[in-house]
Amino acid sequence: MKKLLITAVAVLLFPLLTKAQFNISGTVSEKNTLLPGASIRIKNAGIGAKANSEGYYQLKNIKAGSYTLEVSFIGYQPLQKNIILNADLNIDFSLITASYLAEEVIVRGTRANEKSATTFKNLSKEEINANNFGQDLPFILNNTPGVVVSSDAGTGIGYTGIRIRGSDATRINVTVNGIPYNDSESQGSFWVNMPDFASSVDNVQIQRGVGTSTNGAGAFGASINVQTSAGSIEPYAELNNTVGSYNTLKNTVKLGTGLIDNKWSFDGRLSQIKTDGFIDRAASNLKSYFLSGAYKGKKDLLRLNVFAGAEKTYQAWNGIPESRLNGDAAGMQAYIARNYLSDADATNLLNSGNRTYNSFTYKDQTDNYWQNHYQLLYARQFNEQFSFNGALHYTDGRGYYEEFKTGQKFKNYGLANVELGGTTKDKTDLIRRRWLDNDFYGVTYNFNYQPQSNLTFTLGGAYNEYKGKHFGEVIWAQYASNGQYGDHYYDNQGDKSDFNIFGKVMFNPSEKLSLFADVQYRNINYEVAGTDKNLTNIDFNDQMNFFNPKVGATYFMNSNSNVYLSFSLANKEPNRDDYVNANPSLFPKSERLYNTELGYRIKAGKLNAGVNAYGMFYKDQLVVTGKINDVGEPIRQNVSKSYRIGIELDASYILSSKFVLNANAAISRNKISNYVDYLYEYDENGDIINTVTTNYESPDISYSPAAVLFGELAYKPLQGFAIALQNKYVSKQYLDNTQNESRKLKAYFVSNLRAGYDFSAFGIKNINLGLLVNNVFNKKYESNGYTYGSIYQGVTTTENFYFAQAGTNFLLSLNLKF
Repeated sequence: MKKLLITAVAVLLFPLLTKAQFNISGTVSEKNTLLPGASIRIKNAGIGAKANSEGYYQLKNIKAGSYTLEVSFIGYQPLQKNIILNADLNIDFSLITASYLAEEVIVRGTRANEKSATTFKNLSKEEINANNFGQDLPFILNNTPGVVVSSDAGTGIGYTGIRIRGSDATRINVTVNGIPYNDSESQGSFWVNMPDFASSVDNVQIQRGVGTSTNGAGAFGASINVQTSAGSIEPYAELNNTVGSYNTLKNTVKLGTGLIDNKWSFDGRLSQIKTDGFIDRAASNLKSYFLSGAYKGKKDLLRLNVFAGAEKTYQAWNGIPESRLNGDAAGMQAYIARNYLSDADATNLLNSGNRTYNSFTYKDQTDNYWQNHYQLLYARQFNEQFSFNGALHYTDGRGYYEEFKTGQKFKNYGLANVELGGTTKDKTDLIRRRWLDNDFYGVTYNFNYQPQSNLTFTLGGAYNEYKGKHFGEVIWAQYASNGQYGDHYYDNQGDKSDFNIFGKVMFNPSEKLSLFADVQYRNINYEVAGTDKNLTNIDFNDQMNFFNPKVGATYFMNSNSNVYLSFSLANKEPNRDDYVNANPSLFPKSERLYNTELGYRIKAGKLNAGVNAYGMFYKDQLVVTGKINDVGEPIRQNVSKSYRIGIELDASYILSSKFVLNANAAISRNKISNYVDYLYEYDENGDIINTVTTNYESPDISYSPAAVLFGELAYKPLQGFAIALQNKYVSKQYLDNTQNESRKLKAYFVSNLRAGYDFSAFGIKNINLGLLVNNVFNKKYESNGYTYGSIYQGVTTTENFYFAQAGTNFLLSLNLKF
């Protein structure tokens, strides 16, 4: 295998230098006005450039052949020109103003650009489509700096997770067309509820760190700003299909009318994804649709988006015990004894595969959720200086997860004990469902004013309301008690209002210097009342007011490079569990983050690169400490000081007309200044008899790898065909904040191979054949896990659980565009 790898790499790296190379240059203008920043690229070749400050562009060292040049610029109609290159060419382009308002105005208020002193990464529609084989959006973003992804089922379909700079999904702000997507209470983003959403995405911007002011949850690690598809000028129809390992099947149909009467357009998508998953019984059945209609005028843009997702996913969220993962027979027997496993569960543990074990065996142990989104987007360009964009939105979500539970006490479900044959039964096997029924609605807005070419003001904000009902049902019990089908054994409701307003100003005192200031005020009112799943009364109301300022400067050393510096302050409220699980004496406080970013960006010829250093300094960050509440639920506590500091690199280099090298790296140090860990000692009745505390002076923050590295070598031997070898390295991560070597995820290095071929035949406009081979070298690795410990009779036991990822597997796609 090693010899095969060396040979393959040698072949990929061997450049073909025998053919002549030529240059293409010229200007881009509108009538007599040059257009600096216009994009010029060779279609399907991965070669491009931007017009400089004088509207001049140059593409160097292009091999002889037939090509299609594409030129685009916001606010102008795109232009294509077919050329035959057998000598240096000078080609000037003259663009025509678009007859409608550009779609980019919808997200302009919350996006960063090249003048922003913000660390960000843009992914185009082409990049998204090239990596879209039906996996959730986090796996499509996996190749960007500092990103670590995981999958409960091991394949990237179903429940997936994402971390950026070590921060989990609850600390990553996600917006879709500027509208918040994070769940208001848990603050997480559940991509399983939006299957195949990537097929309806036009572009994504990831801002690392605090970023610019946006709507929704506070960004404590990053922001993911998603813009949905803008439609097409020409009518189209697409059939996209994927088959792959573990009986994976994806079918997508897309239709679009193109621009009707130069004003109207309608687009639609229907998708279904099915897979058995890598983990035993970790199957997913996912369905979704996306509908969009738009009116585009010279000064107005009105778009209605309606999209929905339905998911049924077999639960695989318990992970694999360490003894099963390692095939440790003695360890498994000890695990069975410690956890009082039934004979059936013990047999399942002992007879399952080391890396595919799933503790759940009940046939309907599933998660079921339906989510409907409605977005009405409007933008108007009043004049050259003043514009507006805003949105009304409503999301309806409803679902439950079903569980089979053994030996449950009747009293824990509000049920009476059962008398049977003169014997009192106080326990029963049962099936329960825990429901969430929620509504989320609101308004977002942005006013943009540019009184002069070097000065821009933005006033934006949002008001959003969330109402979430939480309740539980017992749908079957071994012994009939006094409950009725449809009764709720617990009920509570969470109501949350979120208001924010922000102002931004960008000022360019000279051609070389750009300054910005960004101030946000955010008000949150969160109330929960009722009984929780443990039948405990909960009743709290917390009101918070946050002030989040940001300042920065960008200095342009020349037209190709700049350096930037920014400082930001952000505040973030606790999530639902922090409140519900907290002991009265440990009521959570909000968190605060001070973020500094220093970076350098360059675009020069074949090189496009950026490097930045960052510092993220937290006050009162909420972390798991091992502490539990009165009913054994883990709780997070505020730690006074913690920080993340690091360096990130993101670069692309065109080695030749056939080879492109993409690479990024994130090196970081992530520490809690003073950390107190709690470990409980239990007696034979399961009661706590002692608490052991341990002080740690400067341990690593959990789930925060010190190094995340990515490299991709793309080879394009002929027009329309590309193959890329992708490599990702993630250093070790600790499962808790004790920096204990026995509680960690091991470092891993994984390689994927992606290939794509675009061509036309049989009267079909475009045929795309795609292949994604994940984990080419069959690396056995785990990308996520968790741990807990206890003391019994003086013996400390640590339970580690891991989420194993699939070995070598493939996805093969056939996409037809008519």
